[in-house]
Amino acid sequence: MNRFGDMHCSIAQAVGVVGEPWTPLILRDLFLGVRRFDDLAEDLGISRNLLTRRLEHLVAAGVVERLPYQERPVRFEYVLSEAGRDIVPALFTLMAWGDRWATPPGGPPALLVHSCGEQFTPVVTCPHCGGEADAESVRAVRGPGAAQGPGTMVLAAGA
Repeated sequence: MNRFGDMHCSIAQAVGVVGEPWTPLILRDLFLGVRRFDDLAEDLGISRNLLTRRLEHLVAAGVVERLPYQERPVRFEYVLSEAGRDIVPALFTLMAWGDRWATPPGGPPALLVHSCGEQFTPVVTCPHCGGEADAESVRAVRGPGAAQGPGTMVLAAGA
């Protein structure tokens, strides 16, 4: 059990759900359409026991749904829930960071193409002004849930 769930911090709570090793790659594969257990295990090269634990955790957290696709024997496929689809833009942003700072030899292994047909690199922007939201242009302020506790001392103190 990790301590992230005890922290009064949205990032810590998210890491408690999707921050385990292999989890972002499982979510990536589900987004890309790899849905069956054997296919996930083969694509990722992950042990079946570890994949089982990660998928059980993601299903319990409501990020992934387990749906039957065969009755005899019963077999399941895994799909992103609404919460799982909502994390996909964060995966895109992580991918963009990897493309810039940790690109494999030969360049990015995948490119993103929007439904408009154009290739793009993800950028987080402000929904009000359209400006880029980055470390220089954004600051955090106390929110309604700010409280004294592990992981939130800066905000709880009124930073």
